[in-house]
Amino acid sequence: MNQRTNHRLRRGIYVLPSLFTVGNLLCGYYSMLSSAGGTVPELDRAAKLIGIAVVLDALDGRVARMGNVSSSFGKEFDSLADVISFGIAPAFLALVWGLRGLNPAAASNPTLVQHIYQVGWIATFAFVICCAWRLARFNIQAGEAPHAGLPSHRYFVGLPTPAAAGVIAAAVHAAQEPITEWYWAAAWLALVFALAALMVSPIRYHSFKHIDLGRRRPSVVVVGLGLLVWSIIVYSRVVLLVIAVTYLLAGLVGLARRRLFGHAG
Repeated sequence: MNQRTNHRLRRGIYVLPSLFTVGNLLCGYYSMLSSAGGTVPELDRAAKLIGIAVVLDALDGRVARMGNVSSSFGKEFDSLADVISFGIAPAFLALVWGLRGLNPAAASNPTLVQHIYQVGWIATFAFVICCAWRLARFNIQAGEAPHAGLPSHRYFVGLPTPAAAGVIAAAVHAAQEPITEWYWAAAWLALVFALAALMVSPIRYHSFKHIDLGRRRPSVVVVGLGLLVWSIIVYSRVVLLVIAVTYLLAGLVGLARRRLFGHAG
């Protein structure tokens, strides 16, 4: 009986990370359906679903490591889910939120607006391609011997796909109303291009995998997490945008510091 119970428990531990991945995939799919609606509440829901997918993606990896049940299947399944939740879904959201509000007929330069539409397709497709490229590169490099330019326990190489998707989702959630002016649309597409480039760049971003909260002061951790959750619930638009942009800029600041001062860390 004990062996049978242990076997069932072990099998459940193996399945649990995949359940988080399924939840991640569901959020990405539902986000695309919401973006297709195009209304402000639906676009906000699409952004929130991407945020939930980010949390689920973080949990499935942590659960797999804690249970020592990481597998090649789980890694590939997670990557496929990430392409949808952090590649296609945010790209579709960026396209709808950034361009649907433009009206070529009412614009002073309809041709310019048409060109912005064309650039929008290119920018969002570039985002999807770079997301898939980033994930494929990560999977290949994960099995290689550590050396310069490879991801490590402390760093990711290139902006992680959940972080890139999080910037788009946080911006949409913070602004709410879709873009209606061509110059804001152009700036938005420039950001999408920049996020795509950062995903496949060699810039290092902290992974935070080396941080063990269990070894910190439990009371401080509980209070800190409680304050963070409270601030997200009460001031989600501002707090989530600040978190997303801060992480985005952290890699660029780190690169500038290493270039200017020659720091290796």
